[in-house]
Amino acid sequence: MAIRLIGRLLRPVRAGIDRTAWFDPAVQHAPETLTVGSAAFADGGDIPRLHAGTGVGDNVSPPLHWSGVPVEAVELVLIVEDPDAPLRRPVVHGVFTGIDPRITGVPEGVLGSNDGETSSSIRVGTGSFGRRGYAGPRPVPGHGPHRYVFQFLALDQPSGLTDGATLPTVLAAVAGHVIARGKLTGRYERP
Repeated sequence: MAIRLIGRLLRPVRAGIDRTAWFDPAVQHAPETLTVGSAAFADGGDIPRLHAGTGVGDNVSPPLHWSGVPVEAVELVLIVEDPDAPLRRPVVHGVFTGIDPRITGVPEGVLGSNDGETSSSIRVGTGSFGRRGYAGPRPVPGHGPHRYVFQFLALDQPSGLTDGATLPTVLAAVAGHVIARGKLTGRYERP
């Protein structure tokens, strides 16, 4: 009950969409030519509880598909952020690099969970609070709806990143090499 009250009191406090990787100078000037979707939820739609974080849902990464990857792309990067967290910066729910640009999607559960398990070709970064792998939605109860932005970047050269890369490391590595981008936004709310 006290947590919900705190969530309601913090409703106006949001990190802000303009603080996501999408608006970082390393990314923001790339053309928005990638189309990103999911069989689990529509763009702007509600993320099913199956994909919500541990303690709220089953923390299973959603299936994702994409198209429009330029032929010159050599790597895809995925960053998942919550810009509605009541913090100074969005919460990073996942960082994945080394995604083969020739594939057009990943099935449900492939991006692993907090233990960092994933497909062998995808490198798993470190999100907020030291979490590795996919960390599903887990907003503060009573804080209202949160957006979860799945941001894909196509690179014209390998990022050179290894497992454990953080968002600042990723943004530094991709600067000047993002040739296309696309995003999918889902919503989740805890009453």
